[in-house]
Amino acid sequence: MFAEERHRQISTLVRTEGRVSVTDLSERFSITAETVRRDLALLEKDGVLRRVHGGAVARDSASTRESSIESRQSQYRAEKQRIAKAALDMVPSTGSVILDAGTTTGALAALLATESRTDLTVITHSVPIAHLISGSSVHLELIGGRVRALTSAGVGSSAVAAFSRLRADVAFIGANGVAEHFGLSTPDTDEAAVKTAIVRSARRVVLLADSSKFGEESLVSFAALEEIDAVITDSTPGGALAAALARAQVEVVSA
Repeated sequence: MFAEERHRQISTLVRTEGRVSVTDLSERFSITAETVRRDLALLEKDGVLRRVHGGAVARDSASTRESSIESRQSQYRAEKQRIAKAALDMVPSTGSVILDAGTTTGALAALLATESRTDLTVITHSVPIAHLISGSSVHLELIGGRVRALTSAGVGSSAVAAFSRLRADVAFIGANGVAEHFGLSTPDTDEAAVKTAIVRSARRVVLLADSSKFGEESLVSFAALEEIDAVITDSTPGGALAAALARAQVEVVSA
């Protein structure tokens, strides 16, 4: 296949799927990763896409872009399930955990709902997660606030204040972006405020994030890498982000 045809196909993939990875493109076109990176560099120069860690995203992937929870549930489903299963091992048998709003934390909630953990308290501001947990054996504490339609999460000053009064054993959080200098980020300022309160309210903070979040920077940073204790992901980050996580003494678990 000529390079020009390959570039056209890559451009189409980015437009239709929103993101492409170096590994997938290398396998699809039977070319080396170095060749893929050169292709992506040329396409970025032409304004077709924007390179990120491990691949590229559509050019219109702005810092405020945010998918609905329904849309995100169908993305990286297998990876999120693996991450959730690994996270289950970090849930204490007794005590309290906070589950941030999100689809990966939601996958963890679904697993917890099937277990008998009568001495565990789960605290969340997510309406879907609360629904999953409500019929199980664990104790549920629902944090209120104004519910964002896009994420079905309680936000606002009341939610921030409620979390600021807590000291949970473990908090499992999500993020839209994880970057070396910008830390953990999300597109919405209200969601960011709640996430910051969650990070500060727990003795141990565990980030659940699939590798598509690596190298991404959304509009608002809500936590530095030094503020989290562990990250559970589907593929270990490399390069500058890996070095930054190591400097911050963050445990990296690949599910």
